[in-house]
Amino acid sequence: KSFPRFDLGPIDIVVEPGCATGFIGPNGSGKTTTLYCMMGLLRPESGSVRFDGVLNDLNHPEWKHHVGFVGDQQPFHDPWTGAVNLRFLSGFYPSWSDSLVKKLADRIDLDLDRRVRELSAGNKVKLGLVAALAYEPRLLLLDEPTAGLDPVVRTEVIDILRDLVGEGDRTVFYSTHVLSDLERLADRLVFLNDGRISLESDTETLRQQWRRFTFRLDGSVGEIQGVVRHRTEGGVHQVVSSDGDATAPQLGVLGAADVQVSPMSLNDIAIEVMTTGNDRPETAEAV
Repeated sequence: KSFPRFDLGPIDIVVEPGCATGFIGPNGSGKTTTLYCMMGLLRPESGSVRFDGVLNDLNHPEWKHHVGFVGDQQPFHDPWTGAVNLRFLSGFYPSWSDSLVKKLADRIDLDLDRRVRELSAGNKVKLGLVAALAYEPRLLLLDEPTAGLDPVVRTEVIDILRDLVGEGDRTVFYSTHVLSDLERLADRLVFLNDGRISLESDTETLRQQWRRFTFRLDGSVGEIQGVVRHRTEGGVHQVVSSDGDATAPQLGVLGAADVQVSPMSLNDIAIEVMTTGNDRPETAEAV
């Protein structure tokens, strides 16, 4: 999808069933544009989107019965209450469950009898989530699903999404700036930078491969495999590596002393990927 000052793609994403995929990137990287293209809210100049092999054709919208979407804007009728909005939407989805609506609303403390225009931004997000989940879609596409929510409710929403994925045949694809959500929900991460995918990996692999090293070494270091960030202060080197198994033995060859190795959280890894703009560099020179 092309705009006057930005191009999205080409990108290729396959979202596996029963998996929660975090879609990560800085502001302006193209995450919302990607989700809008997936839902048919924007038409790309080239490429296609398929759900279980079915093209997202707006002239044949039956695929929407199986896809739930919560965007960055909540398209509800403000003068109506949440309950009336949901009752209106229920007519479009054969599998809509009023009992599930009540269960979800009670769980996240959402008052459905208030008019939408009286709801806070966070409660509008809650209403959007209830609407997206009420017909039990197999795939959830979420753009900043916990934006505007307080920490307690955000935790509850993440728990709901985890329960859905845990059922085995539900899939979640979501963008977020709340990196702490990744630790609790994501099975896989896709990093988007300037309209292109810079890194795609399952979270367990990232946890195993990324490491932070601290060591002492006199003289020139040269190139170190896997390094994405290298700082030196007073003879003490601090290294972030995207391939700790390759970096560690090389430090031994170089004669590094007092080597300390520590794992990295997904939050820290995500920050490194987004700030360096690199995926998995094989080597990097010390700076």
